[in-house]
Amino acid sequence: MRTDIKFKNYNGDYALLEKELEKKLSKLDKYFPKDPKANIMISEIRGLVTTEITVTVDSTFLRVEVSDRDVRNAADKAIEKLEAQIKKNKEKLKRKLTDSIRYDESEEDVEQEDLKIVKSKKFAIKPMSAEEAALQMELLGHMFFVFLNADDEAVNVLYKRKDGQYGLIEPEF
Repeated sequence: MRTDIKFKNYNGDYALLEKELEKKLSKLDKYFPKDPKANIMISEIRGLVTTEITVTVDSTFLRVEVSDRDVRNAADKAIEKLEAQIKKNKEKLKRKLTDSIRYDESEEDVEQEDLKIVKSKKFAIKPMSAEEAALQMELLGHMFFVFLNADDEAVNVLYKRKDGQYGLIEPEF
């Protein structure tokens, strides 16, 4: 697995931690016949270390985020969570990636949950700027807002991040 490890506000031994993470992530290679890419961000805020891991294989993304007081605990928990996510969704991933993820037959099956859409909503979207969409989202009290971006005439999604900032999802063709 190719890894790209970045640190933000972290005051520890970078080289040793990088080697440990690469070794632990290599154990997940058994699930992927192709060489996936893992982006890892380790950040520390007020003594709390957050490990974010995003694995990209083909056009599928797997993402986990774990916070802990100890950097190694956060990393271990993130890797465990990533493996559990793969196991839980292995059948769905297998169909989506058309067998680009390989699974050991000896592994016990993790119970599958069917995804159900419980509500459907239709609404008219009108052209607006991202700033207008943020204001509209705040007025509605929503965590995300779908709108037609007046600048590029594409459907965008504006969302509120955990840190209170906004994120914008733009389509790429």
